[in-house]
Amino acid sequence: MATGLPSQTQVIELLDAEFSRAGYEIEDVVVDDQDPPRITVVADGDTPLDLDTAAALARSASDLLDSLEFDGQYVLEVSSPGVGRPLTTAKHFRRAHGRKVDVTLSDGSGLTGRVGVLDDEVLTLVVRAGRDWNRRRLPLSEISRAVVQVEFSAPSERELELAGLPAPEAGREAGK
Repeated sequence: MATGLPSQTQVIELLDAEFSRAGYEIEDVVVDDQDPPRITVVADGDTPLDLDTAAALARSASDLLDSLEFDGQYVLEVSSPGVGRPLTTAKHFRRAHGRKVDVTLSDGSGLTGRVGVLDDEVLTLVVRAGRDWNRRRLPLSEISRAVVQVEFSAPSERELELAGLPAPEAGREAGK
């Protein structure tokens, strides 16, 4: 029987197929030998990782990891990248469609907007223009940093429309 925890590479190799079948990619694995030992698997996909899916993936991952017969117990966590993760690839921007982001351009200027459609490595960002909203097209090559922001209020219908997203149903907006 092996001792200690599996390596990051072992965890990725063991879990990759299971996560792929569910429609998710493993973005990162952190193996920490703190007390208690912890294995954190960060997964992302075209569909946001909800709590039920994360729990199902964690159960599958736990069964697979237990088959390795490593000594001792560990805490397993399956989560999404969450806010604050920098968007660094076209895939990240596509998956962040509709999310509010802070962007730093290669010239050092910054802006905040909502991620719209990504077309041929050019991002449409919906930005505030006075009291209205405008689309701004930005080649990904001109974006030096972009980070998803936490939102505390719902976006306007116009902002969603410009981002290429459907407006929320009136009943849901009113909390019904």
